[in-house]
Amino acid sequence: MQAHQEQENWALLQRVAKAQGLGCMGVSDTHLQACEPHLQAWLNQGMHGEMAYMERHGLKRLNADTLFPGAIRIVSLRVPYVPETTLNQPDATTFTEKTLMEIEAHNKPYVSLYARGRDYHKVIRQRLKRFADAVNSEVGGFGFRVAVDSAPTAEVEIARKAGLGWRGKHTLLIHPDEGSLFFLGEVFTNMPLPLSGEFGKNHCGTCTSCITACPTRAIVKPYQVDARRCISYLTIEHDSEIPLELRPLVGTRIYGCDDCQLACPWNKFAKPAQYADFNPRAEFEKPDWFAMMRWTEQEFLRITEGSAIRRIGYKRFRRNLAVAAGNSVGVVGMREALLEMRSSADAFLMEHIDWALSRLD
Repeated sequence: MQAHQEQENWALLQRVAKAQGLGCMGVSDTHLQACEPHLQAWLNQGMHGEMAYMERHGLKRLNADTLFPGAIRIVSLRVPYVPETTLNQPDATTFTEKTLMEIEAHNKPYVSLYARGRDYHKVIRQRLKRFADAVNSEVGGFGFRVAVDSAPTAEVEIARKAGLGWRGKHTLLIHPDEGSLFFLGEVFTNMPLPLSGEFGKNHCGTCTSCITACPTRAIVKPYQVDARRCISYLTIEHDSEIPLELRPLVGTRIYGCDDCQLACPWNKFAKPAQYADFNPRAEFEKPDWFAMMRWTEQEFLRITEGSAIRRIGYKRFRRNLAVAAGNSVGVVGMREALLEMRSSADAFLMEHIDWALSRLD
């Protein structure tokens, strides 16, 4: 009887998900304690850097009751985010090859692929909430809570247990049919559902492309990232000065880093985004050095409204621009633009600008 009810519930979830255009999903239990030794060791080594919330939440993120008391199942979903226009290049060059070449040219500021459109936290949370509400309207008596990245939960482990892929050596989830260029979202519930079963084999094999590609060697060993060296951390989460020894390695990346994923062979199978929300804004797909360097704080807030980029604030954004400018190659007028920035800079930004100017000598 229980198994029959679980299958009926699962059929309902699949029907609603299909009607709402949601992607691949699976179901896991709430037992995440197998991650505990790895997470505790990572925290003990201080690899979370300035992300105090990681230490504050600690092992709580492995306890589903923290998010939704009484949860017995977690529905996990994959949502691809690279627009079709980005994936489909007009020549034989793959989008990963083209993107890596653009990054390595050091003549344009680079914004991570996932952050060029609308903030995914907002997009996916709204869609998951709509999905859960639709299910609940058909079968009352069950509770749900949605989570997207910002909530304290082990989303990659949940997705792995739900059969959505394996954890790659860069610590992100990979699926053989989609690569790793997708977001993950979760629905915690007390609804009885059949378990999808864990994803079977890890298909990374002997490949170390992601480790080799990391500019700062932040992937210190397979399946372990030292956030303190990661460019995504340094340009987004890190509020202090970017360490001097790492600045040259940041290149012209002003928000995030995609290198480990761009180097992953599985991303030749990346699927296009289904939602127009992820279409890139012109300011971030083809960013203009000098326009960005002249943005006032009010312009920054206006242009980044609804974008994940807004969360780093004007201070970090300007810091990132200064470091990227110092690593630029062959950009006419860069010295003058930095001096213009310097004229209104505080001591924090001025130090990064002076470093950048010294690089252009």
